[in-house]
Amino acid sequence: MEKKKAGIYSFTGCSGEQLVILECGAKLFELLELIEIKSFLMAQSNNEKAILDIVFLEGSITTKKQEKELKEIRTHSKMLVAIGTCACFGGIQSMNLGEPGWKKRFQKVYGDNDKLFKAMEPFESKPCDTFVKIDYYIPGCPMDKEQFLHSVARILNGNPPYLYKFPVCTECKWKENDCLLLKGIPCLGPLTRGGCGAICPSYNLPCVGCWGPIEEANVASEYKLLIEKGYSPQELQRKMRKFGGVTMMEYLKKIKKQVK
Repeated sequence: MEKKKAGIYSFTGCSGEQLVILECGAKLFELLELIEIKSFLMAQSNNEKAILDIVFLEGSITTKKQEKELKEIRTHSKMLVAIGTCACFGGIQSMNLGEPGWKKRFQKVYGDNDKLFKAMEPFESKPCDTFVKIDYYIPGCPMDKEQFLHSVARILNGNPPYLYKFPVCTECKWKENDCLLLKGIPCLGPLTRGGCGAICPSYNLPCVGCWGPIEEANVASEYKLLIEKGYSPQELQRKMRKFGGVTMMEYLKKIKKQVK
């Protein structure tokens, strides 16, 4: 089989997904027998522009410069795969998306000496699919390496990546964990896609939603439950939007009338 040409590009994020790929160890060398990586800035210096079969995108888009680069990548790529929560949903940097005061928040971080950023024309971070068509998604903060390798194997065989359709709660039940919500702890397990192995709840820590929102999450039900437990609407919205980005923002808009 002819090797597929691939590229790995990073935008605004912590580079966690790139590190996960590099940490695949011996399996990465097996993968390199099937794909030829043309661009991977963290791992090689001889990066080149080419028509690519598969591109993996990490990080959210935060400047006009990045937006232009992303659109250019789309033009010479047959398939774009968003990897990690930032690329898929916008990440923590998108948690206040749509709220007033972005310029004030930006200045609080970077101060008045922001000439470098002004040249790149910054704006509030948004997920990659705000600007271009994304073919597949592999969420996680960071994504799981086994899920990444499994997804790549499926793509190379002409199949879409398989993502769990159930929430973190299912993985908690597999591990026979006590439900933290029943203890009044604001756990986002019911709203979050499974795949992490319920790591946090297994150590009696509430899920923070870092795998991103699951489709058709019953946000209104959990919202009302936690309001009854004594949590404020502001606190809950902040927790839910921390990793949920654009998707959670839309969920909260839909339930706004229901929770009044």
